[in-house]
Amino acid sequence: MSFDFDAVVVGAGAVGLACGHALAGRGLSVLVLEKEPHIGQGVSSRNSEVIHGGLYYPTGSLKARFCVEGRRRLYAFLDSHKVDYRKCGKLVVAADEAEASRLDAILQQANANEVEGMEHLTGAQARALEPALAAHAALLSPESGVFDSHGYMLALQGGIEDAGGSVVVSTPFERAEPLAGGGYAVTAGGEGGATLTTRLLVAAAGLAAQDVAGRIDGYPADRTPAGHFGKGVYFRLMGKAPFERLIYPPPIPGALGTHYRKDLGGQAVFGPDLVYVEREDYSVDPGKAAEFERYVRRFWPGLPDGALTPDYAGIRPKLHGPGEPQPDFQIHGRDIHGHEGMIALFGIESPGLTSSLAIGEAVAAALLDD
Repeated sequence: MSFDFDAVVVGAGAVGLACGHALAGRGLSVLVLEKEPHIGQGVSSRNSEVIHGGLYYPTGSLKARFCVEGRRRLYAFLDSHKVDYRKCGKLVVAADEAEASRLDAILQQANANEVEGMEHLTGAQARALEPALAAHAALLSPESGVFDSHGYMLALQGGIEDAGGSVVVSTPFERAEPLAGGGYAVTAGGEGGATLTTRLLVAAAGLAAQDVAGRIDGYPADRTPAGHFGKGVYFRLMGKAPFERLIYPPPIPGALGTHYRKDLGGQAVFGPDLVYVEREDYSVDPGKAAEFERYVRRFWPGLPDGALTPDYAGIRPKLHGPGEPQPDFQIHGRDIHGHEGMIALFGIESPGLTSSLAIGEAVAAALLDD
């Protein structure tokens, strides 16, 4: 049977583009559909742009495996494509004795996940690296960093197009119907809307993952995980950045906690917090500045009064609600949804950006059995 494309990917965020890049790199004709007017307008452009080491995730989980593999792949990709990054390292900081007891478990988990170069530091050793820091103890992860996520996504798009594929924006996915002889008929909207056929289908729609699954004829609703919107806001420091390295507290339930980064422009940014919301809302309440100030002063007592200004907000596609344990990524193949030649991804939040190249390779391998 002849198809218009070998593969259609729904979603041009970092993960969708990485899937398209991996498939195009194997010689397939690829079309990536994106409902927004530009690539990476959702989860991928509203995050910390942190390259995670892979410290926290249960050994053997998709998050642990893809984060470590993805991070290694990512640095090589950024080098080869001349995308800006800074491998600044990260300090996980315990502000007191109670938090210090948690560092041993994090270090044990990081070592089990084969995260390179981890070190346990005393408070004095941490302050020798970052003199403005208040720390009872800390862990050093030298493999962590920050990078230009948009430049990265542009490089992925360029790789797809160089291989003969296409990334089409302002073209929302409307529905897909399995064909009797295999493959799918995909209907896209927008000005260039059309119905086309594809042998393979990848749903990598981020916040819209559940909605997209519901638009695929025959996708079993009882196998679609419930989705939740986890909103986090960021505040920017007016003044000189106090630290060179990423500064993280021990993780909070459901997230990694409000942390510090010095971005590639040299400015200090704090966030995100975590609040569950019912819809996409990217407003930032200036009144949260006082809450952020109290939190930040636990590891940076020198934060000046009134120095934080509202910056931006992001929303993560979570598979757990408040108080529930944080689950793994979900990557659904035929064994779950019953359809040949289709992969659907759910709950690809942090560390999804770091993991994206590894996820893309895994999706391509699963679809092509290589």
